[in-house]
Amino acid sequence: MLRVDRRTATVVKITSKHHAERPGVLALPPGTVGDQQGRASWLETDELREVPLSDFRRRVGPVDAQTWARTQRAVR
Repeated sequence: MLRVDRRTATVVKITSKHHAERPGVLALPPGTVGDQQGRASWLETDELREVPLSDFRRRVGPVDAQTWARTQRAVR
């Protein structure tokens, strides 16, 4: 989550498919999104989404400081 207000959160899409043609695609460290098999995942920072807080099903967990800093720079 990048931002949260009373009813929504601004998020970055997490995907298991690498789309190198898209700007702002960042690799996540293996296992970051709770995948027990440690498969690769990517953030697509070029398309932010507003999601109602009631739509969140589970917490994936924190991201390391280096990945968070790269994400913040990419979405500015």
